[in-house]
Amino acid sequence: MNEIWDRVTNAQPVPDLRVVLVTGAVAVVLVLHGPTWRFCRQAVTIVHEGGHALVAVLAGRSLGGVRLHRDSSGVTTHRGVARGPGMIATMAAGYPAPALLGLIGAFVLGQGYAVGLLWLLLLVLALLIVAIRNWFGLWVVLVSGGALFAVTWWAPGDWQVAFAHGLVWFLLLAAPMTVVELAHQRRHRRGAASSDADQLGRATWLPGWSWVGLFFLFDVGCLALGGALLLGRL
Repeated sequence: MNEIWDRVTNAQPVPDLRVVLVTGAVAVVLVLHGPTWRFCRQAVTIVHEGGHALVAVLAGRSLGGVRLHRDSSGVTTHRGVARGPGMIATMAAGYPAPALLGLIGAFVLGQGYAVGLLWLLLLVLALLIVAIRNWFGLWVVLVSGGALFAVTWWAPGDWQVAFAHGLVWFLLLAAPMTVVELAHQRRHRRGAASSDADQLGRATWLPGWSWVGLFFLFDVGCLALGGALLLGRL
């Protein structure tokens, strides 16, 4: 435990700008290349559903559980008052969650705590395990946690720093991509009625397309700010 605490609390040197740019370029490929995106998108779904679950608990709702599916979709069940701020906040939390986590990660990396960030993400995955309610979801979280643990425990320090930067870039870039996919699904009416935006449209005075726009603006804003932090512009 002392060794883990030392790893978490000790700062690492901020990497050369070339490392930041290369990890960003790798993240762009992962998001824009179809086959890799379909595989890596499960990581975004974990954060998306984790955002729903966290806000549900903070809003005083009873968390039923989280399910992750093979098509990289997911669902978080919760119980409580059918309308009101808590319900709206819970429904709205999913699409902003990856971008917000990426922005927080960019700030932490700017302070030199790349390894601490990786251990924090491991803790989040460990907490999420207790909320998973299907075998595939459990497998995805365990594999993700195992890969993250392997990097934090056995990879050289420089590789850990580079991995943390790539992961943060991926979250920042993937967040608006999921909103673009949402807009495409709504345009073609594929599962539109059950999307977060359409549920929010029925629960508020804003139509579903407005929520899609708000999600996109928030995620792009986090990408711009997080990118500036990673590149040392802020």
